[in-house]
Amino acid sequence: MISAYNKPFPGTYAATDVLFLLKKVVMDPTDISVKEASIQSGRRHYSEMISVERLPDDGYMRLFEEAMAAGAGRMGNEVVSLARAISAAVEGPITLASLVRAGVPLGVLLKRALTALGRDVAHFGVSIIRDKGLDRNAMRYILERRPIEGLVFVDGWTGKGAICSELEQSFEAYSNDKPRLIVLADPAGRSWLAASGEDWLIPSGILGSTVSGLISRSILNADVVGPEDFHACVQWAHLEPHDISKRFVDTVWRYCQAALEIGAVDPFYPAASVWTDADRSFHSTNAKQAVEFVRARNDVTNMNRIKPGIAEATRAILRRVPEMVFVSSENEKDLSALMHLIREKNIPYAVAREGIHPYRALTLIRQVI
Repeated sequence: MISAYNKPFPGTYAATDVLFLLKKVVMDPTDISVKEASIQSGRRHYSEMISVERLPDDGYMRLFEEAMAAGAGRMGNEVVSLARAISAAVEGPITLASLVRAGVPLGVLLKRALTALGRDVAHFGVSIIRDKGLDRNAMRYILERRPIEGLVFVDGWTGKGAICSELEQSFEAYSNDKPRLIVLADPAGRSWLAASGEDWLIPSGILGSTVSGLISRSILNADVVGPEDFHACVQWAHLEPHDISKRFVDTVWRYCQAALEIGAVDPFYPAASVWTDADRSFHSTNAKQAVEFVRARNDVTNMNRIKPGIAEATRAILRRVPEMVFVSSENEKDLSALMHLIREKNIPYAVAREGIHPYRALTLIRQVI
């Protein structure tokens, strides 16, 4: 029996695109500086608090639109490439479990593409929290309705791979097999299937709720989440006039449709394939070297302060208290939005192309205690 609080909902997407397995709640927001001190002191876990999400300024949104113009076509082609690879690798019903929030836009598009390929596919948005694992109630909901053999997890990208490790550990409660994780960009070399290992400007990566169904990141606080509840979220009503979640996926979907048509007649249309151990090792080694470069240079003892990759670096600036940002260049088009935030907030930065390779940006969270 599902309570009204735990009723799956689509956010601002169509119900045919995704159902979020989250509990909508109202919470008093925590100031970002207070939240940072609470996290670093160990007094509270990051998932216990939520800060109000602010609307990016007009200049930032113009840069987002430029990112869309530049990257929507690539994203559409890569979605179709991933969908074909999933369809070839998974027999029977396919269930996409997108990790909230970054995985959801990709999951919506994969759901549409797999449906177009004639597959039986369902799509849910589920919470996974570092140190806490997958939402057990959400997993129970899915596995009571869909076979585990067809379950694949979806995220937008990998940073250091911390969530990948969390997923692997958490999934042991359900299967002896490793979880199958799908991402667009996997510079950390941790996924089962990726479109590439390149750290590129995925347009949805530089926005928050307004491109992810208008929901906050997931919350796990005993004051609002009971034993039988899904992990929680806040739906940001104040951002509703600025929500572009549907427009985003509809725009990329047009490129997906074109790629699907090309793929139907062109046997040489490029397709993704499940990564080999050699692929993963190559990317993982390079990614670890980049993180180590920043750790050693700044004498970092808490690795959670290091947020590599364009999307992670950007989100860390928007949600956390940054100390400095490392970039591969000040002038790369893919870093325009990030550099806008750096200059707007007067954040120190360093150009370190070789040091942070294969990442193109990396944010170091300020130590506040």
